[in-house]
Amino acid sequence: MAGPKLTGKQARYLRSLGHHLNVAAMVGKDGVNDNLVESVEEGLVAHELVKIKLQRGCPLDRHEIADQLAHKTGAAVAQILGQTILLYRPGDKRKITLR
Repeated sequence: MAGPKLTGKQARYLRSLGHHLNVAAMVGKDGVNDNLVESVEEGLVAHELVKIKLQRGCPLDRHEIADQLAHKTGAAVAQILGQTILLYRPGDKRKITLR
């Protein structure tokens, strides 16, 4: 399931919104598992934009994790910065308006 394609301008806007978000999920030594996907899914349904943090024990590359989570949730990767991933997926009742 592929997520929405973001333009550069849209990604910049989402990054500016994501800067102030609290972390919605943490990726630990178990990597991408069902509980993590469920947690990210809940965050996307509630907020459309979620911040995910990678912990030190995480066995996978941050780009791999971002791709896996985006694929499993149908979200777009808005940003990968350091140990933080920002995912976006529009909801039925849009809270975030992209231009």
